Amino acid sequence: MSNSRPTPPSATALHKVRAPVAQAQGLPNSHYTSPALFEEEAAALLKSTWAGLGVAADVPEPGDAKPVNFLGMPLLLLRDKAGVVRVFNNVCRHRGMILVEEPRKIEGALRCPYHSWCYATDGRLVTTPHVGGPGQNTHADIDRSTLGLVEVRSHIWRDVVFVNIDGTAPPFEEVHVDLITRWAALDQPQHHGGAESRFTLDVQTNWKLAVENYCESYHLPWVHPGLNSYSRLEDHYNITAPGHYSGQGTHVYRQLKAEDGTCFPDFADLPAFWDEGAEYVALYPNVLLGAQRDHSFAIVLEPVSCEQTREHVHLYYAAPETTPALRAQNAAQWKEVFEEDIFVVEGMQKGRHAPGFDGGRFSPAMDGPTHCFHDWVAARMMAHRAPVTPAAAE
Repeated sequence: MSNSRPTPPSATALHKVRAPVAQAQGLPNSHYTSPALFEEEAAALLKSTWAGLGVAADVPEPGDAKPVNFLGMPLLLLRDKAGVVRVFNNVCRHRGMILVEEPRKIEGALRCPYHSWCYATDGRLVTTPHVGGPGQNTHADIDRSTLGLVEVRSHIWRDVVFVNIDGTAPPFEEVHVDLITRWAALDQPQHHGGAESRFTLDVQTNWKLAVENYCESYHLPWVHPGLNSYSRLEDHYNITAPGHYSGQGTHVYRQLKAEDGTCFPDFADLPAFWDEGAEYVALYPNVLLGAQRDHSFAIVLEPVSCEQTREHVHLYYAAPETTPALRAQNAAQWKEVFEEDIFVVEGMQKGRHAPGFDGGRFSPAMDGPTHCFHDWVAARMMAHRAPVTPAAAE
């Protein structure tokens, strides 16, 4: 009699996801509808990688602070007095009180509203009023040097603030060297367009469906007829970098022009490809990036729950000053495009409650970027679930 145990159904399903695109099935329904799997994916896909948290433009000036709830964790995005953007746990080291409830500027020290422990904007604990008794602001057993704010590992690229919650990911520059190299010509200053160049979409869908829809062009003729009228499906190509990112590119990018014919200034010294080309990639796990000759955008997906996502959209330009009316028109056009996708991702989310749906199939010609993302999810989930053997633990 064999001592081997049958493979759990979940493992079998993930092996099917990792099959070649022509034979693969998509992720099972539970990966979109189960709160328990949402928590497991948070650990395997979001906390152990470089996940998008926000953008540096959220805290433009020294002392600016913005509280961010990420996967239930209270974090604080803060630009210190030296201009360095940092991410901290948004809690006092004394009794765990939330420090900042609303975005604001820290004029002096960051003061806890509970017992007035105060922190410098670089996280150092600087004052502890009455900690040793009335009028005694020190105590032999309270070592301020060890009680600064807990800093979360972070990295900024293309103004997106990425965080590695568990601290185990390799350096960002190593993980994403391929895309950094691919877009090296675009490694130049980007300027956020301001209030009219940011908006948030609340979508009733799992965050992964937002990634999957964004990284493929197959849906353009039916979901984005206006865009497809000049940048046609046949003008697009697939982009796949297994384990890191996937997306689409187009050979036909049309610049927005004002009535007098003016356009946004171009980024400097770009290769000829960018004259009419553009690329749109999903950088795993949750950041969607767009690059064109005269502007770019970043969408940071906030996974709220297994069936709710907030899409935080930010637009950037090559020059710090551009025509406000043209910026507003550009933001309105992109918002219209992204809103056209809402019924699709929400419809797929509803469809994931159908018990007979087996994860779906992929077009080998058209769905390579989507399968690339599914394969990454399945690979990380399988690695996360892999038992640690005694030998591996030594």
